[in-house]
Amino acid sequence: MTTAALIVAAGRGVRAGGDIPKQWRSIAGEMILTRSIARFSSCDLVVVVLHPDDMDRATELTGCRCVAGGATRAASVRAGLEAMVETAPDFVLIHDAARPLVPQAVIDRVLTALKTYQAAAPALVVTDALWRGEAGTVIGTQDRNGLYRAQTPQGFHYHAILAAHRSLVGDAADDVEVARRAGLDVTIVAGDETNIKITAPEDFARAEAILRADMDIRTGNGFDVHAFEDGDHVWLCGVKIPHDKALKGHSDADVGMHAVTDAIYGALGMGDIGQHFPPSDPQWKGAASYIFLEHACALARENGFTITHVDCTLICERPKVGPHAATMKAEMARIMGLDETRVSVKATTSERLGFTGREEGIASIATATLVKL
Repeated sequence: MTTAALIVAAGRGVRAGGDIPKQWRSIAGEMILTRSIARFSSCDLVVVVLHPDDMDRATELTGCRCVAGGATRAASVRAGLEAMVETAPDFVLIHDAARPLVPQAVIDRVLTALKTYQAAAPALVVTDALWRGEAGTVIGTQDRNGLYRAQTPQGFHYHAILAAHRSLVGDAADDVEVARRAGLDVTIVAGDETNIKITAPEDFARAEAILRADMDIRTGNGFDVHAFEDGDHVWLCGVKIPHDKALKGHSDADVGMHAVTDAIYGALGMGDIGQHFPPSDPQWKGAASYIFLEHACALARENGFTITHVDCTLICERPKVGPHAATMKAEMARIMGLDETRVSVKATTSERLGFTGREEGIASIATATLVKL
């Protein structure tokens, strides 16, 4: 069975305020639309429907295909569905871009229901008392029995919902309405209170509070040692430093970069450099250590983590690190794609004690902090 996600992002979102449509704004440092796309990364295809005026921003989005929407929501959804005709997935999940926090459990419940039903959608039972009002005054009450608050993604057998949209006359509030007009039964699955829709200005703060409550923070430590051998330079944190010795190792022996790399692997619970790049493998002989660090950073991103800070301490008597520390910091930040304020490179001696004190080699310790929102 193949599954596609269709993310509707063609609205203007005027009620949310701001100078740009809400889907292009950020919460907790990441764009709402980017967050919504990421929630469906396990789908075989992700199609995003943009407002025609926003199509020039499609290059800002990854992991998806972008198409231009229409004058109404229904027209935009149909444009996205028509864009899938050649691949024709079995199931399609239609989702509002303004719901960037949809839990994986909700998506899974919809997909499970589609194995039995032609259409399924998440919703929450209405528990509050309902009033009818006029001019700011209560004029009556409304029975809440059997009422639900609709959410997305709303899931369908692809060919069934495509046919329903092709036969639709006018607009519809959502795709469940389109499906029901075409005679499809829609089963209800449990929604989630955190699956909020960004609608009003205060919803941005609500979304950030939910993200903070669900934050996954990881800390990893790395430690590495390399002995000196004959040579005329050492590599430390990506910088070539003249010295009367070199560091011995299978790769370029960048002890600082190795410690930081292992700290990232440690935070991810994914072993160490030796497991990913075995020293017994000749292809890594003399390899530049940025290869290892870039791999660790890529793994962090692939698993949904942001590296928020790394701290590296080099332990040696010589060479003196101070004159090169700023360059090392800049190079490490560049490789990891971080702002320099999130990278620390410093040094200490061991007061002439131990192998570092005897200038037999250099040691390094590092800590990395990773966050998943």
